[in-house]
Amino acid sequence: MKENEYRTHNCNEISLDDVGKKVRIAGFVQTIRDLGGLVFLDIRDMYGITQVVTSAEAADVDFASHIPIESSVTVLGTVRKRDEETVNPKIKTGLVEIKIEEIKVLGKRTKDLPFEVNSNQDIREDLRLQYRFLDLRNDRLKNNLILRAKVLQYLRSQMIEQGFLEVQTPILANSSPEGARDYLVPSRLHPGKFYALPQAPQQFKQLLMVSGIDKYFQIAPCFRDEDARADRAPGEFYQLDMEMSYATQEDVFEAIEPIMYNTFKTFSTKKIAKYPFPRIAYKEAMVKYGTDKPDLRNPLYIIDLSDFFKKCTFKPFIDRTVRAIKVKGHLSKGFHEKMLAYATSIGMGGLGYLEVQEDLSFKGPIDKFIPEEYKKELLELASLEKEDTIFFIADNEKRATELAGQIRTELGNRLNLIDKDVFQFCWIVDFPMFELDEHGKIAFSHNPFSMPQGGLEALEKQNPLDILAYQYDIVCNGIELSSGAVRNHDINIMLKAFEMAGYTEEEVKTKFGALYTAFQFGAPPHAGVAPGFDRMLMLLTDSESIREVIAFPLNSKAQDLMMGSPSNVKKEQLRDVHIAVSYTHLRAHETRGN
Repeated sequence: MKENEYRTHNCNEISLDDVGKKVRIAGFVQTIRDLGGLVFLDIRDMYGITQVVTSAEAADVDFASHIPIESSVTVLGTVRKRDEETVNPKIKTGLVEIKIEEIKVLGKRTKDLPFEVNSNQDIREDLRLQYRFLDLRNDRLKNNLILRAKVLQYLRSQMIEQGFLEVQTPILANSSPEGARDYLVPSRLHPGKFYALPQAPQQFKQLLMVSGIDKYFQIAPCFRDEDARADRAPGEFYQLDMEMSYATQEDVFEAIEPIMYNTFKTFSTKKIAKYPFPRIAYKEAMVKYGTDKPDLRNPLYIIDLSDFFKKCTFKPFIDRTVRAIKVKGHLSKGFHEKMLAYATSIGMGGLGYLEVQEDLSFKGPIDKFIPEEYKKELLELASLEKEDTIFFIADNEKRATELAGQIRTELGNRLNLIDKDVFQFCWIVDFPMFELDEHGKIAFSHNPFSMPQGGLEALEKQNPLDILAYQYDIVCNGIELSSGAVRNHDINIMLKAFEMAGYTEEEVKTKFGALYTAFQFGAPPHAGVAPGFDRMLMLLTDSESIREVIAFPLNSKAQDLMMGSPSNVKKEQLRDVHIAVSYTHLRAHETRGN
């Protein structure tokens, strides 16, 4: 027996082999059952639960029965086999118990519990986050953290096996326009200047490629001042960041696909779609699925019928983008009413549909607006068969695309078409290099450091909105896991691309000075990707919120309710970093409800 003041065994280690042995365990008191002459306690540590029982002496019974639940204790006693009628098959130690010879309270709970630990009750998230140290005692969250550690170790081993070198990049970096707001850190030694927490190690990993580090990776912390979503943590998140020199898009796919597949295969009992994963062009995805994050578990797809409805007399569809979704079978009146209610809830004026009859005629609200001579063409265009139902969505192109995607998802869910027991991956490729911003000006649509397809010639000769980039996202079950790209390593192509997006050479030199300089010293072509680690865990644990797989997350308002951050700091601290706070401005900000 190993010598330890508090425990000789973990709670999951006690078995029939230990019957008759003296052991010591330690943990939290999970339950107390006072049966009059005896008191039974369940002691829980990180590894499991063991039942302990007092002697019949009144003093032992009285002491044990008054230990507050969730206090930490150490128990010394002899292992014995449970009576047959008291065996508990639900726990690993359910065949044995410990007869207490000594029990000591190591940490007494002196406050009322804000919620019951390890219960099935719904608990307000703000309360759970305020008392996160108690929330983490729950088996579900504890198991999520254990899984997180195992997946982290596994990913590292997979990357190392492929020859990648783990390199840590700085946390105090420079501010860079990479799509989200920076978290700024004032400099004490350089008044008026700021560091920024990196939104991603983008520039650093590219500089590593210029340095000759052939294959880099790290589990990288990323900091972005963004609003929270179910699949996005405000403030801080982690990604499996990787970059490869002398690599093409396909090289990246070949490196990361087995890692994704093996990880999900190892840590899930669900089916995993085998690689190579489907490659879907961005433009095709937006038409066929209504999103660049398609859930391929949903068998429904969208077709474009805009040209067809130019021939018809239905005014709401004339000069509009018209998208349609076919489903098998006729649906009830109640189903159509619920779909209409959903459609209006997302801003649609209605939801037209047609049902295909036995004789291949149509029945439905817009049947009369389709000339007879065109009905056969509609059957062929939409591959319609008898008993099919087809839904129609019409609006401007951008809005019709978005609405059709939402209707597809809603139909898939309501018709129970989505297989919940599979992980379906795909790559979205061929993103547009540029888009129009809210002011109608050319802007980068994705990663500004991406290589345009066609290189400098494309930038000089093509319509900017027609230029595609070597950019790609990996998507799983409708969740974007990562973005990546073949990087722009040529200084002339880089300057031209930024010029088209409204940046002067001096601005590029100022904002991206290290890359600007490094690319003039023989930079190799390189490419990479960065799957989101937290989102992978969210999928593996079937969690509805990303906060369920993070030990100490911020809430949806980017607050740490447990630690009380963000918080005020002393004037002396502000003075040290040369910052003055306008309290008049703060009061006005608070008055506006911000």
